[in-house]
Amino acid sequence: MQTIFVMVKCELGQAYRVADAAVQTIEAVSEVHSISGQYDLLMKCYLPNDIDIGHFVNDSIHGLTGVRDTFTLIAFKAFG
Repeated sequence: MQTIFVMVKCELGQAYRVADAAVQTIEAVSEVHSISGQYDLLMKCYLPNDIDIGHFVNDSIHGLTGVRDTFTLIAFKAFG
């Protein structure tokens, strides 16, 4: 299992709609948090090992209406 965190910048006024759509339509999305700073949302995703991260982000997250930009972090190990 691969864990990734995707920070999402949304079109103005679209953060809640994007968050709801992600949780409802993308099975790999585990959690969505609203955050402060340059990005509006932080998505925690669990992907099977055979799924290409780039294709997942491009096809699933970039495909959501209202998404302007993303920044993806790949997690190596969870502690605790």
